[in-house]
Parts: sequence; structure tokens; C-alpha cells
Amino acid sequence: MAKDNRTKKDTIRGSIKLPMSEPEAVGMSSERLGRIRIAMQRYVDKELVPGVVSLVARRGKVVYLDTVGSQYVEESILMAPDTIFRIASMTKAITSVALMMLYEEGHFLLSDPVSKWIPEFADPKVAVRMPVERRIEGTDVGSQVKLFPANRPITIRHLLTHTAGFGYVPRGIIVEEWAKVNELQKPDETIGDFVKRYAKVPLDHQPGEAWDYSRATCVVGHLVEIISGMTLEEFFRERIFKPLDMPDTYFYLPLNKLDRFAAAYTPGKDLKIKLTDAPTPKSRFIQEPHTYFMGSGGLVSTIRDYFRFYQMTLNGGELDGARILSRKTIELMTTIHTGDLPIWLPGPWSGFGLGFGIVRNTENVNTLTSPHQGPSPWSYGSYSWGGAYCTFPWADPKEKVVGIMMTQVRPYNHLNIRQEYVGLVNQAIID
Repeated sequence: MAKDNRTKKDTIRGSIKLPMSEPEAVGMSSERLGRIRIAMQRYVDKELVPGVVSLVARRGKVVYLDTVGSQYVEESILMAPDTIFRIASMTKAITSVALMMLYEEGHFLLSDPVSKWIPEFADPKVAVRMPVERRIEGTDVGSQVKLFPANRPITIRHLLTHTAGFGYVPRGIIVEEWAKVNELQKPDETIGDFVKRYAKVPLDHQPGEAWDYSRATCVVGHLVEIISGMTLEEFFRERIFKPLDMPDTYFYLPLNKLDRFAAAYTPGKDLKIKLTDAPTPKSRFIQEPHTYFMGSGGLVSTIRDYFRFYQMTLNGGELDGARILSRKTIELMTTIHTGDLPIWLPGPWSGFGLGFGIVRNTENVNTLTSPHQGPSPWSYGSYSWGGAYCTFPWADPKEKVVGIMMTQVRPYNHLNIRQEYVGLVNQAIID
């Protein structure tokens, strides 16, 4: 692995335009922010991650932007501020914002049934595991699946909050049906083709009665296409990326930006990284055909671009004169809609809004009975959702902080890097 001996002041590829400030001018400590680099470098030195790009902003000003390690270890290409990353489920927040833009135009209510636009969802069935006796060389307790009609329609709110009843595969009880959905996928299909097959898979839960992570945001993305008359890629580009000046965010990366694309890695048996997806024209994030726009994942982006998206949300829907949503819609999206339903994915969130995991707000809940769900010092009302390659953003409305860290390791459940990063950012607040 190439040793990264750069200092923070070194000139490296990727001079990017951001609203910068001295940390002390916005109530943060330069010295304490310096701890981030030391901590991130430890992960690189142990070969647990290839490299990291870190960004911290407060009150709309970037006070910390740093890189350590490599974007492509095997070719000794160092990480840079303009490195392009697979952001996976960080796509979901953008897709959710896109649909809420159409909500603001009066096209639907959150309570509307999805079947109004996608008839295949008109008669959902819920799979229930029923106990039976099996006598094979003795008595064994097994099970079989029976289907029952859903007791309510799947609504748009259900999709945005992951309460539609879709199961998380492979944990779901209809794994075989899900496998058929994937087996039928063709190279040149669209997300609409997938959604129509997905609608035929029985639900794991009654709609509205459980939170379960799923491909629901693919359905959200297809709704954007149906209502707007544009592909999801076109809607993102024209309605979000151009207004927000996000020139490096794509479903499929242009070849002329390949030199900035990070390699992807996975932990080996010793947990040290192994290459899984080289930044070559053969990567699925580059290869033709460019027809499948997931909604629930698939985007690539830079830390600058994604900062601009998150700062827009923290500003109440506006950035540099471009208004994407109203302040009231952002408030609606970053308010918990899931009540006391358990959010089983590990993280700080104690509930889910419309596209974001939310740390429960003290104004609505007794904090003594609703503690933080993670080890880091989050403010109540903070919101976030990360990506499968260990990319991670969050916004803290109370402290007016946006923090983002980007690396490329999947899976990453053996790492504490995301939780540690949140703590490192928050300990640098000194006002």
C-alpha cells in the first residue's frame, strides 16, 4: 500500500471550490479538527480502508477538508478532494427529495395509494409463516408460508418511510420469490421493469406495521418517472444536480472522469482490504447500457457535490439562490413518521422520516425514555443515511453542522470508522 506522507497544506489533485472558513470563526477548533486526520490515517495504516476524504462544515462554511490514503491502492493513486465514490444508499435521500418536489407541485398526497400510478400494487398479499408438523424420522417443527390480503393499501408515505411491508432480503421469508425477481432482470431493462416484478412479491409485513429496509426507494424513483414524464436520471440532472451545481454526480460515470473514480474493496479473512471493483471501463458504474436508474442506489459522487446537497437540506431547501424544496417540506422530511417502530439497522437514529434516519427530537419526546441509539454525541433532530461502501453524511440542525466521510469498503460492519468520525467532528465544537 502506498504510504501517504502528505500534510494538510500539500497541493494535491482536486482543487475544488467550496465556501471555506477558519474553524474558529464558526465556533470550532483547528487543533481538535486535526484529530480527524490522525484517526483516519490509523485505518489506512492497518489496511482496513484504502483511503478517506473528510469534510466538516458549520453555518454553511467548510472548516475541514482533508484526504488520507489511496483512491486506487494497486496503482498507487492517492486520494484527492475530487475523487469520485460509489455512494450506494446515499442515493435514497436524493430520490426522496425528487418525489417531494413533485409533492410540492400538487401531484399527490402522502396518503395516496401507490396503485394509483402503478396498478401492479393494487392487491398486495402478505406472507405469513404458519407452523406445521413434519414427521421425517421423528417429529420436527417446521413451517410453511401462507398468503393473506393486506389490510390496507401501500401508500406513498409507506414507501418513503420503509414501512410498505417489503422484506429485507435475504432475511425475508419469501427469498425464493425475490430470487425470481432478480433472475428475470435483463441487461437493458429499466427500473420500471423491475418495479412491476417487485410488486408481485408477497410482503413480509402488513403495510405500516413494521420498519424494514428494502428496495422501496426504487418504487419511489419510478413514481418520479411516471409523474414527471422524465427518466430518473433526467430528473436528477435537470431539477437537482444542475441547480445545485453538482457536476460530478451520475448514475453512470463518463469515461473522461475515470481517472478520478475510486476502486472498491472488501475485507479479506484478515480484514485487510482486497480489490473488488477496479476503476476501469468494465465497472458496472460505467458500462453500457445506461438504462437502469435504481432510485435506491447506484449514484457516484464527490464529497463536494454531496455536501452541496446536504447543505441545501440544512438551509431549509435552498442553496446559493437555487430553491429545491420549501423549509416546511424539509421539516416534514426530517420529522419522525414511524412512531415507536424499531429501526433495526444499527445507527444513531430512533426513527425514520421521509428518506432519512432521524435522531428523536427532544421537543416531542422525553429524552430520559428515548436515549441516543448509538455511541456518538448526536444532537436530537440530526438526520442521516449512509451508503453500503462506508460513505457517510449527516446534518445537525441544532449545531448547524454537516459532516461527510467517504471511503470504499463493502461490507464495513467490522469497522467503527463512521461512529468515530461523528465523535471526532463533534468534539471539535468549542462555542
